[in-house]
Amino acid sequence: METTLTQASATPAQTSLKNTPMIQLRDIEKVYQTDTIETVALNRVNLTINKGEFVSIMGPSGCGKSTLLSIMGLLDEPTGGVIEIDGRPVTSYSDKELARVRNHKIGFIFQSFHLINDLSVLDNVELPLLYRAGLSGKERRQRAQQALERVGLSARTRHFPSQLSGGQRQRVAIARALAGAPEIILADEPTGNLDSVMGDEIMDLLLGLHRDQGTTIVMVTHDENMAHKTERLIRFFDGSQVS
Repeated sequence: METTLTQASATPAQTSLKNTPMIQLRDIEKVYQTDTIETVALNRVNLTINKGEFVSIMGPSGCGKSTLLSIMGLLDEPTGGVIEIDGRPVTSYSDKELARVRNHKIGFIFQSFHLINDLSVLDNVELPLLYRAGLSGKERRQRAQQALERVGLSARTRHFPSQLSGGQRQRVAIARALAGAPEIILADEPTGNLDSVMGDEIMDLLLGLHRDQGTTIVMVTHDENMAHKTERLIRFFDGSQVS
């Protein structure tokens, strides 16, 4: 990795937030229906993620982990139940407010990176900021450059995703999430497509962000070693939380 992030202990202010709910799920259900089949993806899930926590979610494929993350990130709606962000029910938000929460408060990291091959690394990181009202082009560019510097890719701004390794592409995806200064990062299998060395580098990066800035992180993973590096491990099976 080209730069090393300093890992610091949580500050007293960060520690005091640990008991403040950031995301609350109450009796969340998600059912997918076709003409002949009803599939229960989530079954009455009750879960609280506090500010400043780093939580991992594990379970077999198809148990509802990614669906849960999409609902937390307001990318999908539950069939039943209540979601609260910062103590406010999501149902009370207007469409404009929901879009603002997604764009300002939440950063997403995906297993498959979701980078645009025709855009440079810098342009990929800057892209979500185009939807930020009040940010000038200069400010957007500065934020993107700072985020790339933080993940150790300041020398790759003009490269394209196809010119990078898997680990570098994932760091670009993390920089894209960081550029918006989110309070919450939702990471869906962020090391799933990487070898063990690159996976460790990405995990160290996430741990550094959590420890340095107190960022709330929820990470879906299949990797027990990665999961046990987080503060809390939640296990799912057949759409239900089992531990």
